[in-house]
Amino acid sequence: MTNLLTETTPIFRAVPRTTLKRHPDMNSKHKLTGLIAAPHTPMTQSGEVNLDRIEQQAELLANEGVAGVFIGGTTGECHSLSVDERLRLAERWSEVIDGSSLKLVVHVGCQSLVDSRELAKQAANLEKVVAIGSMAPSFFKPPRATEVAAWIADVASFAPDCPFYYYDIPSMTGLQLPMVEILQRSKDSIPSFAGLKLSNPDMPVLVECLAFAEGGLDVLFGCDEAFLFGYAAGVKGAVGSSYNIAAPLYLKIMDSFDHGDHRSARQAQTTSVAMVRLLASHGYLPASKYVMTLKGVDCGPVRLPLRNLDESAKRAIAEGMEKLGLIKSGVAVH
Repeated sequence: MTNLLTETTPIFRAVPRTTLKRHPDMNSKHKLTGLIAAPHTPMTQSGEVNLDRIEQQAELLANEGVAGVFIGGTTGECHSLSVDERLRLAERWSEVIDGSSLKLVVHVGCQSLVDSRELAKQAANLEKVVAIGSMAPSFFKPPRATEVAAWIADVASFAPDCPFYYYDIPSMTGLQLPMVEILQRSKDSIPSFAGLKLSNPDMPVLVECLAFAEGGLDVLFGCDEAFLFGYAAGVKGAVGSSYNIAAPLYLKIMDSFDHGDHRSARQAQTTSVAMVRLLASHGYLPASKYVMTLKGVDCGPVRLPLRNLDESAKRAIAEGMEKLGLIKSGVAVH
């Protein structure tokens, strides 16, 4: 394991260098590997984006072994934010991680092609951004892989030197299109096309995409509750929301599997499944945001139309996370 930060990193000086670890494959300049967290967008109690919290988020993620961040996606409440808020969010993340080895990927997907172009142009000009990604529009849905590839090509053309990842998340977009065809069309026609962020629990689709990607594309897996299955299938990089709150658990899965201790890997994955079910039972986004508060980084409430937690839900989450061994004993409910 190598250190994430340089000796002169100004914002992380309070973090002991010996605790900063990352997956060794992150030495590659051309691949996104290891754990890439999908951070929450922090908000004030009145519902405004709270850029002042991002430094604490970055410090926590670096300290727990995360290799990079995929900002402004589903966990970041992307479609509940204005374009201006997303521009300011990306700019602040780029500032905060300057001097560190955390890699910055910006989600630029919007319902409007014009808005996605604007986000892509900005990301291409931010020094710390190593890639961009976009889900397809989900109101006027592209009917075929052809239209998805055309959307990707248009958005990517506004950041031509920035690697582009298509973000497939059918549970949110409602799109069920042939992924290998999208990969083939995009690879053939888009010079900056780098691969796929696959938040799709269909394991045969993952296997098919991994087989196709052997020609040089990345497949970033995005189903935390099935992380072990993806890792065993050959996934080298994963983007997930629960890496914000339990990155050491997933690093344990990787380490156990790499050393042939499949029993320990399965046990850790079982804990992941229990954690995801616990949070989902209270509304995954507000629940996971609340766990960030338990870990010392107050990311505030979720924005309407999502529903925030009542006190009984907070107690149940705190007790459940403690039983799973994922937060310290006796953490107070905030």
